[in-house]
Parts: sequence; structure tokens; C-alpha cells
Amino acid sequence: MPGEAELRLRERLSRLRSLPLLRGARLSGELERLQRQLERIEEGATDEELWKFVELARHDDRPYTLDYVERLFEDFVELHGDRARADDPALVTGIGSFGGRTTAVIGHQKGRDAGERAKRNFGMAYPEGYRKAMRTMEIAERHGWPLITFVDTPGAYPGVAAEQHGQGGAIARSQALLARLAIPTVACIIGEGGSGGAIAIALADRVLMQQNAMYSVISPEGCAMILWRDGAEKMKAAAALKPDALHCLELDVIDAIVPEPEGGAHTDHDEAARLLGEVLRNALEELGGASGEELRRRRRARFRSLGIYGTRNGVTTAAPQAR
Repeated sequence: MPGEAELRLRERLSRLRSLPLLRGARLSGELERLQRQLERIEEGATDEELWKFVELARHDDRPYTLDYVERLFEDFVELHGDRARADDPALVTGIGSFGGRTTAVIGHQKGRDAGERAKRNFGMAYPEGYRKAMRTMEIAERHGWPLITFVDTPGAYPGVAAEQHGQGGAIARSQALLARLAIPTVACIIGEGGSGGAIAIALADRVLMQQNAMYSVISPEGCAMILWRDGAEKMKAAAALKPDALHCLELDVIDAIVPEPEGGAHTDHDEAARLLGEVLRNALEELGGASGEELRRRRRARFRSLGIYGTRNGVTTAAPQAR
């Protein structure tokens, strides 16, 4: 006989199957494939299966923020500098037209070749990058523009210089500003969503995640070094972290999964952008009818409830999410 915890999990999985995972996307084949992957949660994904998501999330040819900006936004103007110290190329910010509406954009940018990756620090931002992002958030709120963020980073840069410039404080202030914005905000994890560097621009009204992306408090390698003092245990760490989209959805960390082309987003940038664009437009439409105060109230309640656990009938459960 299954225990109460197992019955509760199966009930949640059943509800997940009825969720509009592909909001705005009308591809039955993609839905069927996602549902088959979702069913494997009940069986328990192997270490190798979970590691494949990590590899796909990090694929060198995966679309980055500027690839999506080029395909989804018109008249995009990039904004540079934090108005205090410097410009950080690891974070791209700007203003463009999305679906006929002026929209603010913030996103990590890793870089394609060795030169660009070095310039953009592999998408690992300094405090200057997060201050630039906050400047863009404030501009968006001042004009009543919605905000879309693209998350793709191993984490904020952990170097000495970044710490000297106030890395922890910059990440905290970015989250605090996102929490009090009175405009619609949508975040999408498009590759790696790593640690504080990711959540710094992902505290949004709707958090989406591409099918083969990953979202975790730490990289599998970092987790393995802490727990086993051996980076070679990265697959075991990934299995414990469960950073894939399906597990993140089951844990209520994200709101919806965005489908990708067959084989992954790196196989067809245009199709990946089309699928992502449909879900983003739908999310902004859903948020359009709410007042700024209502958006702020729901956003704060939702994120304050994450990670809070209690005991009910002897079973430890997560707090219900505020929607």
C-alpha cells in the first residue's frame, strides 16, 4: 500500500498533467513528449537522464539572450553602464518593442567564441551588471513598461573584485527592487539558472523555464565539491538537486515549461524563439488586467511562500503557493 506521502505526490503529479504547460503553444507532439517525461518522475529519473538536461542547458550552440532579442523584439536599443562605475557585458539590458508594446529587457549573455566569452565573463555578472539591470527596472516602472528577463548564467561572478564591489548587496537589492515593482514582470530560464546570479533577475510575476534548461541553487560540480570533495560526483549531485524543468514545476519553483524544438533549442534558433515568444505573449496578456498593487502583492506572497515547510498529519509538506 502506498504511504500518504506517495499518495500526495501522485495527486500533485495528476494535477500537473492538467496544467497548461504549453501556454500559447499549439503543438500536440511537444505536449505528448513533455507528458511522457513528466510520467518518468513517478518512476524516478536516473542520474544519466538528469545529467542530459544539464548538458543540454549548457550546449555551446544554445540560443542566448541576444539571439532571442534579435528574433522577438523590434527597434531594440541596448542600455549600457550602471551610472556609477562601469558597464558589465555579462548582462544585456535595453528597450524594445514586443508584440507591439514597448518592453524592457534584461538577460545574461555568455558569448559564442573564446573572445566573446572572455569579454562577457561566461555570463557571470559583476555588481555593475546588476546595478545596470536595476537601472533598467526603474526606467521600465517609471514609464509603465512590462519587463522580460532571460536567465542564463552559472552564477554571479565569485571573484575577489566582485566581492569588493558589493556582489551580495547588489544581488539582494536587485531582488528587493523586483519584489516592489508595480509593472508586469516575466522571467524565463533559457539555459543555466545558477544560484543568486539567476534569482537576482528572476523574481517575477511569472517564472517560465525552457524544456531543457536547468535551475538550481548551485551547480552540480559545486555541490559535489562541497558534499563529496570530488567534482567527479557531479552526476550524483545533479540527481540530488533535480534541476530540470519538470522537477522545478513539480516543486512550484516555476509556473510553466516552454517547449523546445526536437533535440533541443540549439537545433533551431528560429523555432525556439517562436515557441518562447508565444508563451511570453500569453503570460503578459494574463498579467495585463491586474493593478500594480495587486501584482506586487501576489508576487511577494508567492516568493515568501517558497521553501517554507510545515508538518501536517505527520507528513512534511510545502506551503501552498499564492497565485
